[in-house]
Amino acid sequence: MTLKEELNAYVKKTHDAAWVKREGQKVPSADDVTLGTDAVTLQATVLYADLSDSTALVKGWESWFAAEIYKNYLYCASRIIKAQGGVITAFDGDRIMAVYLGKSKNTSAVKTGLKITWAVTNVLQPALLAKYPKTKFKYSQKVGIDTSPLFVAKTGVRGSNDLVWVGNAANNAAKLAALNQGHSTYITGNIYKYIHESAKFGSDPKKNMWTDLGSADFGYQIYGSSWLSGV
Repeated sequence: MTLKEELNAYVKKTHDAAWVKREGQKVPSADDVTLGTDAVTLQATVLYADLSDSTALVKGWESWFAAEIYKNYLYCASRIIKAQGGVITAFDGDRIMAVYLGKSKNTSAVKTGLKITWAVTNVLQPALLAKYPKTKFKYSQKVGIDTSPLFVAKTGVRGSNDLVWVGNAANNAAKLAALNQGHSTYITGNIYKYIHESAKFGSDPKKNMWTDLGSADFGYQIYGSSWLSGV
């Protein structure tokens, strides 16, 4: 069979086969889903944490310096995600995707975003300046969060494959993590509507941590916050 014939056969088989769906009770790993038309459905919250301006970092600083920035940011963000009950599903260069399940998934994800901002301000930047007091580099990062049903399937070829997360939450969280409207954490109206008051208001119950940014060009409500939540 030629490569062209193999590709045609695979694509036709995918379109012809019926999906075998099952409702997930946990975040699946790659081993939990087959390469066929097997899929797991979830009601989940997705978080993207993204180190901003990484292109300028790589171009403007030594490779070893950029690697230190990457390592420290990804480590701190990963530890906070796991401490808040999130499951890391992918690393993509300088950003992380995580999924949260359960009744408090929205609140847990939001607190993760606020805690990552705290870590950048109170751990990462001070440590960087302590080691390199003359550096002009300043950490900048964004977190995007949304919730929706997800359809999880495996894509790729045997030996080289990964899960694909299909749903509004995955797309929206990634887009929000790329926003630049003066805040470090961005959430959708669906998240804001359901988070606990501890993730919505500061110590003063009248002080809302979130700014209503309207629907912009996205077609759905967006809120932004630059508040910090200590770890």
